[in-house]
Amino acid sequence: MNASSINLSPPEHTAGEPDTKPKYQAAWSLCISTLTLLWFGAVVYGMFVLWQYQSTPGTDSLADADWPPESLMTCNRMRPTLVMFAHPRCPCTAASLSELARIMTLGPERVDARIVFFKSSVFPKGWEKTDLWKTAAAIPGVTVLSDLDGTTARLFKATTSGYTLLYNTQGNLLFHGGITGSRGHAGDNAGRSAIESILLHGTAEQNETFTFGCPLLGEQNISRQEGL
Repeated sequence: MNASSINLSPPEHTAGEPDTKPKYQAAWSLCISTLTLLWFGAVVYGMFVLWQYQSTPGTDSLADADWPPESLMTCNRMRPTLVMFAHPRCPCTAASLSELARIMTLGPERVDARIVFFKSSVFPKGWEKTDLWKTAAAIPGVTVLSDLDGTTARLFKATTSGYTLLYNTQGNLLFHGGITGSRGHAGDNAGRSAIESILLHGTAEQNETFTFGCPLLGEQNISRQEGL
């Protein structure tokens, strides 16, 4: 047989024989469409979960109307006292610190600001002195303190990192809540606006907001789970 006469092209479709090519094309198109829908659904679901996480506040804190008398911290009798409670390993708290820094641009003479970081007795010395601690310490007019096992946080009924309270010179509570609009999101929000209004004008339309951040209570178990 002459090799040059061999036909290597696929056989032509003969009339009357079923053509399976359209079936394969239809199946492939259906597969691509299904995969595309699954991918799109996964993206939408992921965005929903992220939105839900960012917009879900921490546990409500029912603060007392006055400065806790048992606290070793004392209320400033010359100007308002602001206290923020923070977990040193909560990434959401960076936004709260950013908002506090904006508040402090009004002038440290307007407010005595303190950031109280949870310190676990289970972990080594200096465990609480993370980048968040350093960021807080760099804010002009702010005093940074350690809170061993959350003793002070419990007196002030703080349950969520970023929880902020503002007191007048008599120790009366003027505001409590968070100063971010959502978890880890810096920008204009009701909490910061309320504090600024109180410091500038002595009053605000709102004196309570939700707090968005990691838990302060039960923090030792959370730290172990996260490998922090």
